[in-house]
Amino acid sequence: MSMSTLILDKKAVGGLLNMPDTIKAVEQAFCDWTEGKGIMPAKSYLPLNKGDFRAMPAALPGAAGVKWVNVHPQNRARGLPTVMAVLIYSDPETGYPLAIMDATDITAFRTGATAAIASKHLARPDSQILGMVGAGRQAYTQIAAHAELFKFSLVRVFDIMPASVEGLIKSFPQFKITPCSLEETLKADIVCTLTPARLPVVKRAWVQPGTHINAIGADAEGKEELEPSILKSAIVVVDDLRQATAAGEINVPITQGVYSPGEVYATLGEIIAGKKPFRRDASAVTIFDSTGVAIEDIAVAKTIYDQAKRGNYPTIELA
Repeated sequence: MSMSTLILDKKAVGGLLNMPDTIKAVEQAFCDWTEGKGIMPAKSYLPLNKGDFRAMPAALPGAAGVKWVNVHPQNRARGLPTVMAVLIYSDPETGYPLAIMDATDITAFRTGATAAIASKHLARPDSQILGMVGAGRQAYTQIAAHAELFKFSLVRVFDIMPASVEGLIKSFPQFKITPCSLEETLKADIVCTLTPARLPVVKRAWVQPGTHINAIGADAEGKEELEPSILKSAIVVVDDLRQATAAGEINVPITQGVYSPGEVYATLGEIIAGKKPFRRDASAVTIFDSTGVAIEDIAVAKTIYDQAKRGNYPTIELA
């Protein structure tokens, strides 16, 4: 039996990616995983002087693979993305590598999609103002994903680099996007924090009652964007409790002894699958602690592969 492996570069993947399909695939993946239909070992970190690598394997019904992804915060000055990734997508029945694909855009899309899904389940349905703390690559997919599920009248943005904010504004002429101070940006119904901070940048006094926060930036040990007191008074939902405890927004407060894993309300999958029902109080502050999980990547890779195998893309034979 002759088989071949699809080679999908950045251009190919970009042509096959779209946000509606990504949101649908990621939401189903969380549901499948929570119902025991998926397998995902813990993310493995390889720390280096200038950044780190992460190995992220997972399997879902009919799909399996592993993503190799880096985070190098100083790359922007070199004209390179902070985050780059490659994904090997394999046949779970035989182990044959069906595709090797660029996963940089997959990572950006699925992270934005997951946060928007969390907002769908945790934020006020009538949310009209979106706040972006950070205007880097991830801000683009956060706005694109949230726009699929909400109708915003205003997007407030803060970044220490004004040029990044201007680039974001120019990329979304269809939305009213306003540069703001950090404190003003937090006056929003939904806030996405997208920084590499290792000391809290969001103060408790600045968070309005009823706000939903997607804490995206803290995705490695020692990273922290929110004052721990915000967590203590909020309803906290995580993507994966193991990862969040070790490397998410809650990791530093847990290490400091001011927060415990038992205070987490639920996982996102439990909310989606209805295993932990959630009814929102209009004044409650909700937080989604997003560390990024491999089931998201594999779910999106499956949608891309299913489209690509019907197209005309380069292949190689590996067996």
